Amino acid sequence: MDRQEAMGDVMGEAPSAARIEAQARGVIARLPAAFRAHLGEIVLLVEEEADAETLAALELEHSLELTGLYHGRPLGEKSAFDSGAMPDRIHLYRRAILAEWCETGVRLDDLVAHVTIHEIGHHFGLSDDDMHALEDAVAD
Repeated sequence: MDRQEAMGDVMGEAPSAARIEAQARGVIARLPAAFRAHLGEIVLLVEEEADAETLAALELEHSLELTGLYHGRPLGEKSAFDSGAMPDRIHLYRRAILAEWCETGVRLDDLVAHVTIHEIGHHFGLSDDDMHALEDAVAD
């Protein structure tokens, strides 16, 4: 964290997208090697909020209802015919994450880890129990 971001915490400014991305990348770096090796070319994006098209597709009414989203095909469903397809993407939505952070009082880094692991779990086709175990494995 740079000096300006540290000052933002003191002054009550909301954490930036860059800070959330750095926390998410830290989570990915702490994944067990077997998982990191199979992430491939997955793209991590931190956006302010989900767009109207995404919300409509998920039948959500408000952007604060969606903290993260995985776009792609789980590894177990991929085939050689997928070449040329867009890379898999994990979207983290800053405003929804910050709203949940304020509402729940959960530490921001824990919340970012939870959302990141959940979306990575979709990439691997993991169950909720498996996602929780993976989350425990990367805990500080």
